[in-house]
Amino acid sequence: MKIYTKTGDNGTTALFGGTRVAKHHIRIESYGTIDELNSWLGLIRDQEIDPNASNTIATIQDKLFTVGAILATDPEKAILKNGKERLNIPKISTADIEILEKEMDQMNEDLPEMTHFILPGGHTTVSYCHIARTVCRRSERLISHLNASEPIDEIVLMYVNRLSDYLFVLARKLSKELKAKEIKWIPEKKD
Repeated sequence: MKIYTKTGDNGTTALFGGTRVAKHHIRIESYGTIDELNSWLGLIRDQEIDPNASNTIATIQDKLFTVGAILATDPEKAILKNGKERLNIPKISTADIEILEKEMDQMNEDLPEMTHFILPGGHTTVSYCHIARTVCRRSERLISHLNASEPIDEIVLMYVNRLSDYLFVLARKLSKELKAKEIKWIPEKKD
């Protein structure tokens, strides 16, 4: 497979199904941001973190490729004339969301109660996790924007929303494991 095709030299790209759209189209922004998130997750997985977190992140990265494929498919061309789906890829399911929730519940068991917002930082690995969380939130906003004009499977939005929650809890867990201080955000009082 050749990596360059020269077909995008004019600022357009093809969706699965063949439809060509501008590279700045909201659909491209949506799955491009999922791709960016996936890269940040790879960086987190490359850090010295516990094997369970590393394995969970690898699973999430796989699911994000599925999300990207869903977003990269022209909904009008997703179904072939014979009624079959154009792409033979797995779907995002409620079970995928439940995995994130289970992981969050397990991590939260060992974390102190959160009483304030927490400033990102404290350790490089924790900061990578917070960056991934904010990229995840951006992807959620973009997918929501796309959904307003071209409806997508609501489970995709739910998964990305829960993933940002997971990344926040993971950042807290990593802070504890790495003995990084969590700095609470306490608004200054006005006189």
